[in-house]
Amino acid sequence: MDAGTLTLLLTAATAAGWVDAVVGGGGLLLLPALLIGLPNVPVATVLGTNKMTAIAGTSSAAVLYARRTRIDWRVAGPAAAIAVVVAGIGAWFAGSVPPNAYRPVVLAILVAVALFVTFRPNNGVVAHPEKRTRTRAAIAIALAGGLIALYDGMIGPGTGTFLVLTFTTVIGADFLHGSAMAKMVNAGTNLGALVVFAIGGHVWWPLGAAMAVCNIIGAQLGARLALKRGSGFVRVVLLVVVLALIARLSYDQWFA
Repeated sequence: MDAGTLTLLLTAATAAGWVDAVVGGGGLLLLPALLIGLPNVPVATVLGTNKMTAIAGTSSAAVLYARRTRIDWRVAGPAAAIAVVVAGIGAWFAGSVPPNAYRPVVLAILVAVALFVTFRPNNGVVAHPEKRTRTRAAIAIALAGGLIALYDGMIGPGTGTFLVLTFTTVIGADFLHGSAMAKMVNAGTNLGALVVFAIGGHVWWPLGAAMAVCNIIGAQLGARLALKRGSGFVRVVLLVVVLALIARLSYDQWFA
């Protein structure tokens, strides 16, 4: 690997760690960078190396959030535990679903998310604890630990964003605490997928380790800034990331 490619991947890992720590969606930066930098490497190995990088930054941010803010462990704990298993199942089937089959669905969801965040400016800025009923908590656990975890194992980009929206919309968390809970679950999804990819020999360990260090640096910077700036800042970053995801997937669907 030449120095230019390595620099690209390490820079992408740092930026992805920052984005992931604030609101999720770091895969938008990291996966394309890996696919560009490693054109002759099997896709499964790219995905596995991506998971090794992502779990380092996500776990680092999760620890910082847990120490600095209050987390609803009765929701985040079970969701993260379930996510380990479900994301592993998703990773097992990674590559079996053609990209053209899922892109339109994900695009439709992202457009709906962008419209929701734009026209509901107060959602997630202030917490609504009255929404946190047992039924809603169960729904949040099922969505985060089940459906979203399966998506992360199979595909990945946008997982953190979907998790944040789940916790703010379903159980009334504000964006800051929703992002903190998302990190716990995302660490679980990354772990489950990483184990499956590692068993299959689809992790490039030396490169993954170097990128993991950069990802941790970015994650620490992002988490500290989110904690300092609060939910309003997280909302703005969330909207920017969602719009970027829409642009990227639209390009892949119709122009690539």
